[in-house]
Amino acid sequence: MRTGRTSQSAPLELAGLRIVLRTLRESDYEPWHEVRVRCRDWLVPWEPRPAGAPPPTEDRASFAARCALRERERQIGSGYGFGIFVTDRFVGELTLSSIQRGPFQSASIGYWVDQAWAGQGLVPEAVVVTLRFAFEMLGLHRVEISIIPRNTASRRVVEKLDLRLEGVSERFLEIDGEWEDHVRYAMTAEEWQQRRIPLLAAWLTRPGVV
Repeated sequence: MRTGRTSQSAPLELAGLRIVLRTLRESDYEPWHEVRVRCRDWLVPWEPRPAGAPPPTEDRASFAARCALRERERQIGSGYGFGIFVTDRFVGELTLSSIQRGPFQSASIGYWVDQAWAGQGLVPEAVVVTLRFAFEMLGLHRVEISIIPRNTASRRVVEKLDLRLEGVSERFLEIDGEWEDHVRYAMTAEEWQQRRIPLLAAWLTRPGVV
């Protein structure tokens, strides 16, 4: 794992086997925008948005503002937003968000991937990298992933990792104007310690696609 330079403004990088997670910056706008435009129909139906609200603005200024917001969250420790890169090519995003300290010590993971790269095991690898960061570097106790039941592509990620199924939260989040149920998966620090070696061996120490 590498974490970039020590400067607060330096990008944070977490290395996997095939992927690198890196905090996004304004210079990533063109490849990010190209993927978002090409994959809009693949991505937008699963994204949080109130009824009647237009899809989020995707111009350069809005992207730069979002990068700045993610950087502020990183500096105060409330969240981390990463681009997923394969040999410097942008292929998606992953967030470790809603970090709560005190007696909770918890966070949530969300992700999306370029449709052209889906099914190649890149997102499960990115999730393992993030779990290692969350439990071993941030000292969190619990990480969860919540998914709309019919979003089979996202559910395949957690199924490949055999994350623990906790149940269904009804009308949990407003997605594309509808209050959607979400299936909730989680891992605790104790489970990470039990499963750490096989997860790292499966996803971070060997080539190939799972």
